[in-house]
Amino acid sequence: MSRELLVVQQTRKSFQTGKTKPLEYRIHQLKALLRFISERRKDIADAVRQDLGKSEYGTELFETLVLEGEIKLAIEKLPQWAAPRPVEKTLVTISDEVYVQPEPLGVVLIIGAWNYPWAVTLQPLVGAIAAGNAAVIKPSEVSSHSAKIMEELLPQYLDKDLYPVVTGGVLETQELLKHRFDHIFYTGSSAVGKMVMGAAARHLTPVTLELGGKSPCYIDKNCDITVACRRITWGKFVNCGQTCIAPDYVLCEPSIQSRVVEEIKKSIKEFYTDNPKSFEDYGRIVNQRHFKRVMALMEGSTVAVGGDSDESQCYIGPTVLKDVTGESKVMKEEIFGPLLPIITVSSVDEAIQFINEREKPLVVYVFSHDNKLIKRIIAETSSGALLANDCLVHFTVCTLPFGGVGESGMGCYHGKYSFDQLSHLRSCLIRKLNMEGLNSMRYPPHTAKKLSWARFFLLKQVNVGRLRRMAMLTVLIGLAAFVLKRFHQKG
Repeated sequence: MSRELLVVQQTRKSFQTGKTKPLEYRIHQLKALLRFISERRKDIADAVRQDLGKSEYGTELFETLVLEGEIKLAIEKLPQWAAPRPVEKTLVTISDEVYVQPEPLGVVLIIGAWNYPWAVTLQPLVGAIAAGNAAVIKPSEVSSHSAKIMEELLPQYLDKDLYPVVTGGVLETQELLKHRFDHIFYTGSSAVGKMVMGAAARHLTPVTLELGGKSPCYIDKNCDITVACRRITWGKFVNCGQTCIAPDYVLCEPSIQSRVVEEIKKSIKEFYTDNPKSFEDYGRIVNQRHFKRVMALMEGSTVAVGGDSDESQCYIGPTVLKDVTGESKVMKEEIFGPLLPIITVSSVDEAIQFINEREKPLVVYVFSHDNKLIKRIIAETSSGALLANDCLVHFTVCTLPFGGVGESGMGCYHGKYSFDQLSHLRSCLIRKLNMEGLNSMRYPPHTAKKLSWARFFLLKQVNVGRLRRMAMLTVLIGLAAFVLKRFHQKG
């Protein structure tokens, strides 16, 4: 019997005790997770520095700060999220109790990604705990130092029987996927996402796939190009470009291409100095395999800015490419590195067409002062999200669902969306054993008169809330009339 099977069996056995159902237990575990992040901040930062060359402040800003916010929100809102949700009544259900009751799915498998090894692994865990599930946590082996710390330290804070950490590579992940889970949450590439979905299908297990894709960034020639390019530079080169929602390529008119290149060049110098290689807030490519893949994508394109590299350090400097077309090598796959291609288009019409000829991205970015142009891009394209006049920040807004569409993924999370994604929203209808006469319309023998009554009760659009208010008003009027009548009689 494999180690992975034993873990899954033990986790399911622990879940079946019902231990995760009380809200007090869930809140206790969420507070323990918050304590883990607070007390082990330095261990987490050291691991991320070894994995991705990220600074301590960078780790807190892009990894743990978002997590702390998610956990605190879940602790505060959990009683509200987990409460029965009344639904609108109809003539058929006017005297019934009708509501939706969120309930735990069971055992969730969370397969994390290496680029943000803490944020994208533990954020789904927040939702899983809040919803009352058990969870098997599989961090990415590519960020090996983070995976090791997670395996060693997380069980010291969370219930290890309900939230075990399983480390290892492809073989261990494949072994886990052989077994039945009640939900699988995967963050990573589309290619692996398809394999995860295939494995889940064998058990009819639902999946949340947070994938990626080539997120376009259209710059309107009439916008504030200086501000737009500063924000694009930040969004692109954070984490050395290894961000699923990084702007993958720029679309702009030929008349502003030189200005865009110049402004991005200025912003690179402002953020990372003249020597990004020695600057602590500029990271590294995660390993040599990815280094070689990213370097190969530059073939056939003209380097306008940067282009320097050092394989021994997995360093690639912030790079802007021009003379790029839809057929260039850099446009054939998600870049996931510090390369920013610029493609020229004659108009917003051509930009929309270019976007729509490709797979639906995780996010579409647009920079413009023109609200009509922004609304047009919203109306005429499709993506997981749309962000106007900034990059990445929609990820931090817990009231917005985060997720993809088509090739960029399925399902969503963050805040209440995490809770709902990892809950079964159970329909509940509670009737009384009276008013049996009303049910006669559905019992045989079926007649034209019964069908007529059924049509009235099932299809008649009636505002039940208004009907109740009118009934209450009628009762009050009747009561007032009765009191007045008694008063006059006494007089």
